[in-house]
Amino acid sequence: MSPKPFINTYTDNRQTRSYLMKKFEAVGISPQTRLGQNFLIDLNLLRLLFESGEIESNDVVLEVGTGTGALTAPMSAAAAMVITVDVDPVMQELAKQELFGKQNVRFLQMDILKNKNTLRQEVLDVVQEELDKVDANGVKRRFKLVSNLPYCIATPLISNLLKLERPPELMCVTIQKELAERITAKPSTKDWGALSLWTQSQCQTEIVRIMPPTVFWPRPKVDSAIVKLVLTEKRRNKIPDLNFFNEFSRAIFFHRRKFLRAGLCSTFKNTITKQRIDEIMDEMQFHTNTRAETLPLKTMLRLCEICRQELLKLPEKERKIL
Repeated sequence: MSPKPFINTYTDNRQTRSYLMKKFEAVGISPQTRLGQNFLIDLNLLRLLFESGEIESNDVVLEVGTGTGALTAPMSAAAAMVITVDVDPVMQELAKQELFGKQNVRFLQMDILKNKNTLRQEVLDVVQEELDKVDANGVKRRFKLVSNLPYCIATPLISNLLKLERPPELMCVTIQKELAERITAKPSTKDWGALSLWTQSQCQTEIVRIMPPTVFWPRPKVDSAIVKLVLTEKRRNKIPDLNFFNEFSRAIFFHRRKFLRAGLCSTFKNTITKQRIDEIMDEMQFHTNTRAETLPLKTMLRLCEICRQELLKLPEKERKIL
């Protein structure tokens, strides 16, 4: 299969600033910036976001932030199913009017996050229901995330999706430029941290395009980016315990300016002795002034696994990361 073309079912004046202003005025609403409602009004960038998602006819696409349906429409023309989630009931009603008659769009009006560490089960159940379906030839469906994301949920959404047993095979989203730089950062740079480690341990990551505030309405105060993450099973399979590695990644960078030894002692102060931490430092040939931010992914994975094996020597209830 090959990716489907961008089919713009909107007329040329749709999803422009003037069109949206008139439409919102007619129904008596305005964008809710507290909900992250910044609408992408550049059709070329909307097309680029769509095309970078590489949507095929057996894909189940999750969209978070339905908006007026400007991205939902072309995705529905390409995918097997689009599951689009928005917390704003008024905005989803507008999208439903635009997409009336589309049989392969499922609208969910809710916050996709139950809390910062948990996705809402209702959404995951619908995704799984659609993924369980096969076409007439028995071809299994694939899971993707393609969205102009509300910026306030981008980090927890991406992070929690990667914790799933069956995460998206591809994620292509618009997010803050600063966040995109953290996702794609390299070791020994200011942006290398827990999010870089977590995403790159499972995915190939790239920034597709940097976008100025002028391509959105209302204009955000920061630059944005289209970022693409492609799941790599080979990388993911190298992690023996995903949940442990996720916790380890966050803990080891919690005080990022600390020396690595101090960070390890703080993270495992009730579980691994300082003597054993010193032995681990020697075993991995770390200097006393080594910092976590200088360590590449491969080294971090090895260090995490050594620490995990130490915790496995303890009773299960005591195997905690602070």
